[in-house]
Amino acid sequence: MNILFTAKGKEWDSPMDPRFGRAMYLLVYNTVSDKMDVIDNSAVDEEAHGAGTKTSSVVAGIAPDIIITGNGPGGNAASVLAATGVKLYTGAGEMKVEEAYNAWKNNLLEEFKF
Repeated sequence: MNILFTAKGKEWDSPMDPRFGRAMYLLVYNTVSDKMDVIDNSAVDEEAHGAGTKTSSVVAGIAPDIIITGNGPGGNAASVLAATGVKLYTGAGEMKVEEAYNAWKNNLLEEFKF
């Protein structure tokens, strides 16, 4: 299973980025291989409009099984993600990545309804 986190850094102890569309990094954790891949998403910070849709397109190409973030995506970004069938969980904005992973495993995050 691949789990994607929106983060402000590149490590397990990095703070989560509560913003979906403008997240600085996308961390993809493979639960089978126990490997973390890092995608630099900082280029979306230069987008005046459509950052969420652009990030959603990147995420769709990665095809994670689950997304964990702080706040849910905006309407256009949610439409792109809904078409992929991914499950998205919110409420991790004030956590570190590892804390967010543990919160998800313990059913403490809210599933976003597309």
